[in-house]
Amino acid sequence: MRLVFAGTPDVALPSLDALVASRHDVVAVVTRPDARRGRGGGLSPSPVAARAAELGIPVLKPARPREAKFHQQLRDLAPDCCPVVAYGALLPPSLLEIPTHGWINLHFSLLPAYRGAAPVQSAILHGEQETGAVTFRIVEALDAGPVCGTLRTPIGPRETSGDLLARLAESGAALLTETMDRLEDGTARCVEQATEGGTYAAKLGTEDAHLDWTAPVEQLDRRIRACTPAPGAWTTLDGQKFRVHEALPTDRPSTTPGLVERDRRSVHVHTGSGQLELLRVQPAGKRAMVATDWARGLHTDDIRFDR
Repeated sequence: MRLVFAGTPDVALPSLDALVASRHDVVAVVTRPDARRGRGGGLSPSPVAARAAELGIPVLKPARPREAKFHQQLRDLAPDCCPVVAYGALLPPSLLEIPTHGWINLHFSLLPAYRGAAPVQSAILHGEQETGAVTFRIVEALDAGPVCGTLRTPIGPRETSGDLLARLAESGAALLTETMDRLEDGTARCVEQATEGGTYAAKLGTEDAHLDWTAPVEQLDRRIRACTPAPGAWTTLDGQKFRVHEALPTDRPSTTPGLVERDRRSVHVHTGSGQLELLRVQPAGKRAMVATDWARGLHTDDIRFDR
């Protein structure tokens, strides 16, 4: 089939690479416009745009998918299907009608659970034991189209959202390619989603990453893993932001939430139930470091994180 691939961030790269290596012909890539990235603040192409340029694939960067010029460009390309991975913009109904087989999105959850921008983070945050990825045909409603393919995987007890997303990006690339094969062969069976049981997974912001030490230790552990690498779990110490990159829940008894206990080998924080062992932290104005290295530099025994 003739494919026009739509995607923007790094998580879309495995799918682009897999489709390029498949029996299908990726005739163009659609991605978000160049944006300011890095400390220099200069404009740079998205990861997908950069990879497409390396592969010699034409790149389209419409500021708005509703643009008439973009509609005509897509019609001229005459795609059989438009596979999508984290493109980052809403597609108008008029655009959905152009490819013969529509736009097929790879989404990193088991729909209808966790529709929206942060399905992987939300699955970890809510303590799910299993997640996965699906391919579905895009319709006007958010992540509500018929599901064409599904894969399932357990969530590792120590996986962060970054770990899990990277793993799903690789396995999801194979699922997306398989879906393209079945669409071409006429063997794809796309099933309407359940009308009940859907949940929305909004993008996690800075406040979602705040650690409330009165919460149970298991909840704090999930929040840290869900917010790693972004937006990054944090608390405050003496009014300054203090990031927690890695921690481990324990069943040690807890007394005063936020109280820090330390010795030569470990650093623990009391929570609403149990103690959380800090493994990797980042004090304000410093680089990330091993928690015991941070603790050795303290000059007082009375350390307590703000609630």
